Amino acid sequence: MGTKTSDIEPPRLGEPYLLTPGPLTTSYAVKEAMLRDWGSWDNEFREMTHKMRTQLLALLGPGKSEYDCVPIQGSGSYCVEAMLGSFVPKDGKVLVLANGAYGLRAAQTMECLGRAYKLLNKGDYLPPRGDEVAAILAEDPAITHVLIIHCETSSGILNPVEEIADVVHAAGRKVLIDSMSAFGAVPLDVERTKYTAMVSSANKCIEGVPGFGFVIARTDELEAAKGNSHSLSLDVYAQWAAMEKTGQWRFTPPTHVVAAFLVALDAHEKEGSVAGRGARYARNRDVMVEGMRDLGFETLLADRWLSPIIVTFFCPASPAFDFHKFYELMRDRGFIIYPGKLTVVDSFRIGCIGQMDEHVMRKVVAAAAQALAEMGVNDASPPQAALDERKKLAA
Repeated sequence: MGTKTSDIEPPRLGEPYLLTPGPLTTSYAVKEAMLRDWGSWDNEFREMTHKMRTQLLALLGPGKSEYDCVPIQGSGSYCVEAMLGSFVPKDGKVLVLANGAYGLRAAQTMECLGRAYKLLNKGDYLPPRGDEVAAILAEDPAITHVLIIHCETSSGILNPVEEIADVVHAAGRKVLIDSMSAFGAVPLDVERTKYTAMVSSANKCIEGVPGFGFVIARTDELEAAKGNSHSLSLDVYAQWAAMEKTGQWRFTPPTHVVAAFLVALDAHEKEGSVAGRGARYARNRDVMVEGMRDLGFETLLADRWLSPIIVTFFCPASPAFDFHKFYELMRDRGFIIYPGKLTVVDSFRIGCIGQMDEHVMRKVVAAAAQALAEMGVNDASPPQAALDERKKLAA
């Protein structure tokens, strides 16, 4: 059952909508869940942790019996480092597929870990494709794992996970997935991709608040990860083993965040789980992109690569346009947008996730139109050089 308009709550107390890839706008019920305290060793909180792990595994579908869920304190980047440090043995090598800031951050993480890696950097516009991954794997037998960014939010690109996973498995290597901003709204079928491990975060498509992420991994891979980790606190095997034995987190858990996340998980299920949540986000994207294009804005990406998570737009070429002024004008109208993270051209991003529906997105477009008018921008089209660069790289 899909979400009705009445299910979407406006922000409270004059809060703006967060048009970002997380943290995002949460429901009042999620916020309210944080108004009491829990003892981290108490049976009630242990039961909360168990319920959370079970509900997350339920999102995997029929293949879930081969997997387990391990929550990890900290932001999404903590979980990515935990995954890389725990599942890649010290003599392993990772092919990092990058087309934005988060793939490059993963490569930086491998550098800090002191473990071997190869970087395929596709720039800002294009996804890595199966044939080029297959070629790299054929040339380099030392590669043991391939890291795929599910949704690269620096550009908004949705990468072809299944296509890449197919060639990785055909080459006898293992798949790791950073699904930080996609899990819960974009399908990730474990029977189809059969990944070794995947990471996501509480404050993304499940619509919880920041404070922890989680690793979902094959149970046999969790067992094999013993002794791999470079870190005490980011050791996924040790966290899993402790939870299996005692039901407790090894170190102080974000109790209030877990309580809020359980409320968010219940709402996610009520909305129709992954399909229902993804449908709302996709509609948000479609309505917003159509409206922004009507104003003259251009998306960085072709339609086939646009994710339902966040969309990157070129900044207008007009000398009257100033992003910082545009940001403040949008904020004054109740919307916090996101600056761009591209290396080649000026851009900004508008998120589609959180407690928002298509009616909110129409208001976003109206606010953008008003902001352009106030700045005296009559044409929101990007510089021709930006369009030429996109065309050249997409050729």
